[in-house]
Amino acid sequence: MATFAKSSFDSAIYATFRPTYPRSLFDFIFRYHELNKGARWDRAVDLGCGTGQATVELTPFKSVIGVDPSSKMIEIAQSTLKNTPTNTGQYDYTQASAENLTFLEDSSVDLVISAQACHWFDWNKMWPELARVLRKNGSVVFWGYSQLRFARYPSLTPRINAYVEGTDPLNSIGPYWEQPGRSILDSHLIEVPDGNEIVPGAFSNFERVFFTGDYYPSLPSPRSIIMRKKITWDDLLSYFNTWSALHTFRQHNPTDGENPHGDVAVRFWKDLKDCVEQEDGRVVEGHDEVDIEWPLAVVVAKRA
Repeated sequence: MATFAKSSFDSAIYATFRPTYPRSLFDFIFRYHELNKGARWDRAVDLGCGTGQATVELTPFKSVIGVDPSSKMIEIAQSTLKNTPTNTGQYDYTQASAENLTFLEDSSVDLVISAQACHWFDWNKMWPELARVLRKNGSVVFWGYSQLRFARYPSLTPRINAYVEGTDPLNSIGPYWEQPGRSILDSHLIEVPDGNEIVPGAFSNFERVFFTGDYYPSLPSPRSIIMRKKITWDDLLSYFNTWSALHTFRQHNPTDGENPHGDVAVRFWKDLKDCVEQEDGRVVEGHDEVDIEWPLAVVVAKRA
């Protein structure tokens, strides 16, 4: 996650082109929380909030705090909030690590979420901190999405895997992901431990929910895909440019941009377009749209 905190990382592009989370995900979260006996809706906290994309969706709560270690991410989140027609007084942002929430009182939080960030947490510290700040019957909901998939073009999956996970240091971004975070994300948060393994008896109803569709049939009881977006090919390339591994790749390969076929991201993007053109028998323009899906894994628990 250190990549996102670097001064050279473009947080504005990140905020614009990262996929948004579906309404159905937040409906799932709120239903899970309201099942708690005596559920309260006073305070929610978003850990690793980034640019605040998920933070502002926590509208049922009277007070919402976004937490992120990157000052640049917090700056973008605050700026975005000022331009959003919502109850800005309901939200606040704080620069801090997820494992050190000293600004929160004991038993003062009803819901803690984390969107696309929990794979970076130190769980030996995280679970005890959650046990401290959550009220009795408070909820924990963390999630992360793995590699994108082209809904209509399953033939592209091997090419995506080769680019994202490959070992070629000149034509793949695989070697440039920060670890072990990326591997935890790609394994659908299976490595996130049950909170009771760290703080015995502190949590109940620990569960993993997989909105992964047919992409990973080996996962237990996978549910239908809920995270999808129709996107132009031009915007897809901009999305590729938000990937932290690409940022690191460019630092290690400063001359790659001189390639006559474009830099590594452009070459990957063109390769995907060429494959679609071959399948459809037509030229694909930058403004043409394509359906993208992201398999999503969710970890939930309640404060006992």
